[in-house]
Amino acid sequence: MLHNANIFLHVSCGTIALLLGFVAIFSRKGGRTHIKSGQIFLALLVVVITTALVGVFIFGRNTFLLVITLLAAYQGFSGYRILQTRVNTLHWADIGAGILTLTSAAYFLYFLRQIGMIWSPAVIYSTLGWLFGVVVYDVARYSIPAELYKHRKIWLLEHIVKMMSAFGAIASAFAGTVLPNFQPYSQLLPSLVVTLGMMYFLVVWLRKTSPLDTASR
Repeated sequence: MLHNANIFLHVSCGTIALLLGFVAIFSRKGGRTHIKSGQIFLALLVVVITTALVGVFIFGRNTFLLVITLLAAYQGFSGYRILQTRVNTLHWADIGAGILTLTSAAYFLYFLRQIGMIWSPAVIYSTLGWLFGVVVYDVARYSIPAELYKHRKIWLLEHIVKMMSAFGAIASAFAGTVLPNFQPYSQLLPSLVVTLGMMYFLVVWLRKTSPLDTASR
């Protein structure tokens, strides 16, 4: 009964988070609707992550949820943090989150070698590759001059990419669970769509922060 209640809470909050994620993505950035839907999305993300961890470690369910949970948790945390600070100053909370994430991901790789490759390699390696890539970037960003980081609003692009990545992780887990017969495509397709969305926002950011545009203001 407790396991079923945990599943119900996980699925319910995940579904609502997906809907609010769509609202946040397509609403006016910085507007009341965008901010409010984003805040509720993050709150629901905490519940989704918590219930996923309970499912993995207490009820012994799908261990691959650990990877998706790591990705969503780190991206959600880091995306929220950068919106609050808007600087690339070294902070213990960011370093601690990165170390914890990498350690957990390394444990999963060790666990995977022990039990064998029972999930699609394309999904596993793309998810872990993205996760490691983001953590590496978060370390490398401290080498970016602070003024350049703030003036060119790199923090804004970082916030958008990380929040969309957290949304993509939930969407991928949702589609893979609802459409298990179409795996790995049911998990890869949402990630592809979200990646295309990230590329769109990257182009918009580049156009708004181009040297020519900056010089003309």
